[in-house]
Amino acid sequence: MELQIGEKIKYLRKKTSLTQEDLANALGITCQAVSRWELNAAYPDMELIPAIANYFGITIDELFGYEYDRKKKIDEIIEKIDKFNIKSRSDDDWIEKCLLILREGIAEFPQNEKLLITLADTLSEAGWRKYGERVYYDDDGYIRHDFDKHKTNNYWLEAVKICESLIRTTNDNAISMKAARILVMLYCNLGEYEKAVSFAELTPSLSNSREIMLSASSDGKNKAEYTGNALLKLAMEFSEQLIQGLMINIHNYESDLPIEKINGLISLFYLICEDGNFGEYHGELIKLYLYLSRIQWERGYHDDAFSSLDNALEQAKKLEALLDGKEHYFTAALVSHVKCKTGNPTTITDSLPDDWPFWQMPDCSTVEKEIKADPRWAEWTEKARK
Repeated sequence: MELQIGEKIKYLRKKTSLTQEDLANALGITCQAVSRWELNAAYPDMELIPAIANYFGITIDELFGYEYDRKKKIDEIIEKIDKFNIKSRSDDDWIEKCLLILREGIAEFPQNEKLLITLADTLSEAGWRKYGERVYYDDDGYIRHDFDKHKTNNYWLEAVKICESLIRTTNDNAISMKAARILVMLYCNLGEYEKAVSFAELTPSLSNSREIMLSASSDGKNKAEYTGNALLKLAMEFSEQLIQGLMINIHNYESDLPIEKINGLISLFYLICEDGNFGEYHGELIKLYLYLSRIQWERGYHDDAFSSLDNALEQAKKLEALLDGKEHYFTAALVSHVKCKTGNPTTITDSLPDDWPFWQMPDCSTVEKEIKADPRWAEWTEKARK
């Protein structure tokens, strides 16, 4: 401790171009005392510690050199949670393990905002996995949230409390925005629409999003990278919104309209990545093809439905190939400077039959019984789980 604080004081003093006399005068002590600290011959009296930290604009933990260890431990906890890859898994086996890790971390580092927002995000995801989103279609065919059921979702209720507290207290804009995004989704599901709208209004408009701003911030290869990344993320968001647009009204499923729209989304990704290398966005193509197969079957296009299932399997295999721990880049012209998000090796194809049709709206129980009774379903499942 003595070595760390003496060297820290010397480092801070020189960094701010101060002399030992400057520091001594500010603290009301002698130059000799400062010299002894920096030579590790003595250390400051405890009552001086807050004044020294305040003078240099740092925390007491930082002065003693604890801040690095603290940050390292917190980062390690969050890294453990990241390794569970919870948002791309179809099971809920991770829930109690992840929550235990985060609660133990918060017990050690109370009120740490990074751990709290990670806990809130994990609780939000846990609520989806344990209880699911309960929705129904009203008399006009529009989707509604069953907020009476959602209000019994303790995972979501705890996440709301954490996010509300963070919104009130944090000075970190990234944490505030993440808390707002979580609150928008959960308040909507809890039937508190005015609150959902109020938090949605805190977030940037699409034209002011980070991806668009980064694209506007540079030129040359950097601009190519940022623009490519923006194109991919915009395609992803557009895809998710279009699917939601379809599901909003059950009457949209009375024609081939959903088939046309989903094929259009698939074409959008090929418009950006004409070579079929979609990087991490292979995951979005998997979802689109699974959902497309469900609608094709329902509309009587049974052969097309199994073609879509095969396409989903192909996308899953391509995504697995990227998860080899190595560095990969997109290869199509517009996105060739964008690095793919990769991860540790994992099996994705196994879960495809369980994930089908990914989006459950409208009710697909009849379609599920019919398609799974077709002998080709068993053949496709066997291919997926080889």
